[in-house]
Amino acid sequence: MIVEVVGAVIRDAAGRVLTVRKRGTQRFMLPGGKREPGEDDLTALTRELAEELGVLMVEAALLGRFEAPAANEARATVRSHAYLVKVEGEISAQAEIEDLLWIDPGALPDVPIAPLLTTQILPALTAAR
Repeated sequence: MIVEVVGAVIRDAAGRVLTVRKRGTQRFMLPGGKREPGEDDLTALTRELAEELGVLMVEAALLGRFEAPAANEARATVRSHAYLVKVEGEISAQAEIEDLLWIDPGALPDVPIAPLLTTQILPALTAAR
């Protein structure tokens, strides 16, 4: 099974990447989620960031399309269109988001992180520097 999602790479001034952990799960991942019927990537990402973090997406550029084993769905693969995103507003955990964690792509913390992040997206960010 393939799970199609859009993800937001939000960085702070120190270059850290914002990750989220959804309620009832263990792994940190990018904010974002599945498209609703009829949504394109940017419409879905704008909606997800408003719902999950209470912010407005003001800029987005495609980082790439990535695929890895899904973090929270057994025997599934997640396929993500990840965007480098700038937002306005104060970031806070909302909706199904239980926890926020800023991580340094070059020095991962000792917490469970989604395979898509560790094997695909963070290496792409490091290579782009």
